[in-house]
Amino acid sequence: MKAMVLKGIRDLRKNRNPLDLVHLPDPVPKDKEILVKVSACGVCHTELDEIEGRTPPPRFPVVLGHQVVGRVEKTGPGANAYQIGDRVGVAWIYSACGKCKYCLGGNENLCESFRATGRDADGGYAQYMTVSEDFAYKIPESFSDSEAAPLLCAGAIGYRSLRLTGIRDGRNLGLTGFGASAHLVLMMTRHRYPNSRVYVFARSEKERHFARELGAVWAGATEDESPEKLHGIIDTTPAWKPIIEALKNLESGGRLVVNAIRKEERDKDELLKLDYPAHLWLEKEIKSVANVARRDVSEFLELAAEIPIKPEIQEFSLEEANQALLELKDKKIRGAKVLRVD
Repeated sequence: MKAMVLKGIRDLRKNRNPLDLVHLPDPVPKDKEILVKVSACGVCHTELDEIEGRTPPPRFPVVLGHQVVGRVEKTGPGANAYQIGDRVGVAWIYSACGKCKYCLGGNENLCESFRATGRDADGGYAQYMTVSEDFAYKIPESFSDSEAAPLLCAGAIGYRSLRLTGIRDGRNLGLTGFGASAHLVLMMTRHRYPNSRVYVFARSEKERHFARELGAVWAGATEDESPEKLHGIIDTTPAWKPIIEALKNLESGGRLVVNAIRKEERDKDELLKLDYPAHLWLEKEIKSVANVARRDVSEFLELAAEIPIKPEIQEFSLEEANQALLELKDKKIRGAKVLRVD
């Protein structure tokens, strides 16, 4: 099979082609696993973190990609949840132990044995991949393969982030950064909380215009002050500065949810600008998001079909994976980038 493989940490300022196109043996499904013939795979900012070394290191070489859509090609021994030809998705959560207190409580994302698709196991930047049937999800018929792909990460992690804000209908929500995840959060917020107003903070006027198109009542720059204080804010950026800027717009008792695996080291000195009275006093909270649990993926897919959410997408071929990643790195973003896999 064809696959785009990462063989080690790469500096994208110097290496503009971090992934190599190679041919690998088709994987064989083990006990309770399914073989998925990949048709689409979303491109995520987390892949930039993996390439540039900001996540726990992948096992090299590794096939990236954790927003995978395809059809069941073959089933391994004991696998009976899906039939040949069923369309399924695979998300960031590749597996967990299933026995610890976190798994038993439905928070597999916190399991010490959590394994990530495209980091700890080969993902969807390839023609085929295997996964446990317990960590595959039925894709609603209302979505094309490319539309469904970004829902599996950008959508699912956005859904978890929105839940963690504790927002209620009529409360104000802020979104800092407006890429693949945030634009889906805006759509689901307008559906679930029709009386809530959404305020967007984004670097470029193009992103701010896009946010207003989707129903944001206001969109400004990262440093701007929102017209109203916000009860919850979700930060989806890789930088520290938006956190500091967001806290000044947070209502007393409000919560900032940080939806990022890593923050970039180059601007960590921004944290020195954190002023306790101005930014954190009056019982404001900061909460991180760690991965996703199976519940987040399955519940969000149902919600997305109900709304329905139609993500904005840009398609690339599998061989164009490096181009898609570099555009993401260079902030050329409108919606989500998706690889089409033949």
